Formats: sequence, structure tokens, C-alpha cells
Amino acid sequence: MANFCDYFSKQSDIYVKYRPTYPKELFSYLSSLTKEHKLAWDCGTGNGQSANGLSEFYDSVIATDPSEEQIKNAIPNKKIVYRVEKAEDNSLKTASADLITIANAMHWFNFDDFYKEVQRVLKPGGIIAAWAYGLPVISPEIDPIVKRFHDETLGTYWLEPNRMVEKGYTTIPFPFELINTPKFHIEKTMNLADFIGYFNTWSATQRYINQHKINPTEKLEKDFRKVWGDAELEKKLTWDLILKIGKVNG
Repeated sequence: MANFCDYFSKQSDIYVKYRPTYPKELFSYLSSLTKEHKLAWDCGTGNGQSANGLSEFYDSVIATDPSEEQIKNAIPNKKIVYRVEKAEDNSLKTASADLITIANAMHWFNFDDFYKEVQRVLKPGGIIAAWAYGLPVISPEIDPIVKRFHDETLGTYWLEPNRMVEKGYTTIPFPFELINTPKFHIEKTMNLADFIGYFNTWSATQRYINQHKINPTEKLEKDFRKVWGDAELEKKLTWDLILKIGKVNG
């Protein structure tokens, strides 16, 4: 089994503040695919955003993440049990889950080991749903600055798992009965300070800081100020979700 490489504990407190949440419509759709709604397992839960969305549709949710700091900062919910565990090595009972979700995290997993656990933990006919998102869309003036920061400033600081997101999860093995899905997107309104906070949640930004001992978002903020307007002005960010859903042991 691959060792856990922790790229997010350092910024776990800002992750919960600046990352977007997922639409209720997504969780409603996922719940429509499962026969029962007793237990959902959210893998790589981070701060529990997805787990909280699931809690409206399932009797209980087990949310796991190998990062103790992420779990410490997770959103509390009486229907959610948080555990510091790897997706590939967990304590869930065999054939116990109706649904397994992985929100913006599966590209970090060891696929072979994780899929063995998926087959073990899911009930017959259970559903696995994985999703991710790339760059946000804001405006014609701002979007090119975001792309330049992603591709050029941070270009060499992205790891291969990040490239799987760039490729729309098309290179990720997914040995399940695929389900055609509707399109979903997420939205979040931010002022300029919030927007800069979001870029600081990126693992590549943290790698850049660790190597150079300077934060590249300081220059980025100067570039944004030229086109943003009043720094307190809030703008809407939109991300398209990359979604892979399958039926297991169907």
C-alpha cells in the first residue's frame, strides 16, 4: 500500500474557510441511485463538506481522512462519525455502505487497494461516486490571470495526481458499471481577500512557499487588483464538476 503523503494538513484551517461547497442537487441525485439510505461512506472527507451534504439523505455517514488536522477542522454533525483512516485501509464493516463518495480526493488514492475496499464495503448493487473540479470561471478579465498563475507560476509544483484532474479524470481507472449522469456545477461568492485565500489552499501554492520561502499569491493579488475593482466587491466563481459514478456488484 502506498504511504500517505499529506499535502493538506498545513492549510486545513483555511481549506474549510475558502473551498467551495457542493450543491444539494448533487446529493439528492446520488441518493436517488441507491436502494437504501442507511449508510454512506465519504472517503478523503477533508473538512467534511461532502459528508454534511450526504447527511441530509442518509441515516448515518462515516467520513474518513488520513489527515488528523483535516478531521480536527471538520464540520460537526450528529449524523457523521469522523475517523482518521486511509480510504485503502479502513474499519468499515463488509457490505455495510449503500454509497461511497470521494469528493476532490480520489486522484490521491492507490486505486488498486482502494477498489478492493470499495468491493468489500459496498452492499451488492451499491454506488460509488467520485468527483473533482478544476479552475473556476469568473470573468474574461480575471480568468486568464488565474490560468497563468496555475500553468506558469505553479506549473512545476503540481504533482501527477493533480494532472489527473486537469485531464478530467479520463486517465483514472474505474472498473465499475458506469452511469451516465447529469451535469453539476458549484458556486461560491468571494471578495478579493477570500479569492486569495482560496489560492492558498492549493497544494502547489504550499509547495512553492516551502521551496522559495515567499508566497506567490502576493504578486497574484497585485495583478488581480488591476481588474477586480473594489477589493470588497464580491464576485461569483463557478466550477464545473468532473463526475464519475458507477454501480458495484450490480
